[in-house]
Amino acid sequence: MSAQPLEEIAESLLAAAKRAGADAADVVVAEGTSLSVGVRLGEIEKLKHAREKHLGLRLFVGQSTAISATADFSHRALKQFAAETCALARITAPDPFGGLPEPGELASTIPDLDLYDPAAETVTPEHGIELARRAEDAARSADPRITNSEGAEFGAGYDRVVYASSAGFSGSYRDSGFSLSVVPIASAEGAMQRDYWYSSARKLNRLDSPEAVGQTAAARTLRRLGARQVQTCEVPVVFDPETAASLLRHLAGAVSGYSLYKGSSFLIGKLGQQIAPEFLTIYDDGTLVGALASRPFDGEGVATRRTAVIERGVLANYLFDSYSARKLGSRTTGNAGRSVADAPHVSTANFFPVAGSESPQEIIASVSEGLYVTELIGMGVNPVTGDYSRGAVGQWIAGGELTYAVEEITIAGNLLDMFRSLEVIGNDLQLRHAVSAPTIKIARMTVAGQ
Repeated sequence: MSAQPLEEIAESLLAAAKRAGADAADVVVAEGTSLSVGVRLGEIEKLKHAREKHLGLRLFVGQSTAISATADFSHRALKQFAAETCALARITAPDPFGGLPEPGELASTIPDLDLYDPAAETVTPEHGIELARRAEDAARSADPRITNSEGAEFGAGYDRVVYASSAGFSGSYRDSGFSLSVVPIASAEGAMQRDYWYSSARKLNRLDSPEAVGQTAAARTLRRLGARQVQTCEVPVVFDPETAASLLRHLAGAVSGYSLYKGSSFLIGKLGQQIAPEFLTIYDDGTLVGALASRPFDGEGVATRRTAVIERGVLANYLFDSYSARKLGSRTTGNAGRSVADAPHVSTANFFPVAGSESPQEIIASVSEGLYVTELIGMGVNPVTGDYSRGAVGQWIAGGELTYAVEEITIAGNLLDMFRSLEVIGNDLQLRHAVSAPTIKIARMTVAGQ
């Protein structure tokens, strides 16, 4: 795939939009290839290979905006596409907060963040099937109690993204991604449990080995056998990294400019206030080399950056794209995310806390009686008040050790109170998602069971 034709298409469409009457416009063009394979009990259940190329046009006529998308790149079609999008804008209600970023906010350089692996173009379905089978085999052979499988999947893909705007910005970058996952099922004493594990990375050779993925999935599944309820109580709660990341996703949503101007954030009016212990610092960083959510510029051509969202426990910054920043009298933080067919929105990059010094084992050992959470169920979170109530699965901690599996329980609290009472943050941070966390311990929460 060559970048030049896409950049020429973007510039040509911007010119067509201007001729059709647009005062300003921007274009996103994306082309990519994806491969996904799935096996179950060794048999191939899914094999999908797709190539896609499409573009999105956002334009402004006065203070009115329209957004359209197409996969027809012919010159004649794009000319008509620009005219039709202008016509749509003319019948749209004006919005004084719309528009492109200020020219001074646009990225002046396009850094190489090492987001692309050429192996994404050469990996074959056969190789993906082999990796998935090895992961599933490793899980199934880990223990006789692993009696079934929901399957294993491998995915690979790469994209080229081009963004250009009438404000004078034009840039492109390539990225790639790989993933491997498996879901084993365990049986014992008439009960069955399932769990999963996975690995994801920008580079193929940075995926965990299929054997490691399978064995971890098996261990996670086996530890759920014999699960039972516990009595309702108020105890310390330790979140494993996967479930701790979900708490940070709620925080990321609460610092989004859109949540703020819509009045749907429990962090409205908290900027500059101490909302967590001094040991907690959380960054949003789109500039990390090779990280899963890094990008050289955002969906509006603004340079990505490292933003301290919480600094030594103080809410230091909200996150904005251009629209939400204007709406709230602020400036964009380079956090515009954008799909081809949709308007920009606030999107985190790599959102993570600075890791602590204690290991997960040390954190668990600090709890005489409490809950270790490994899965959260349901969406019982009120973003306006921060009230939090979710179904949970995990392990009961007694005497500083994991003792037995628990399920059919609910944990409840308030997100602001939970961050304020955050007691320990672990040393096991791995950037496995756009939002990542290490093990964390909340001083006390209500655990509702029997």
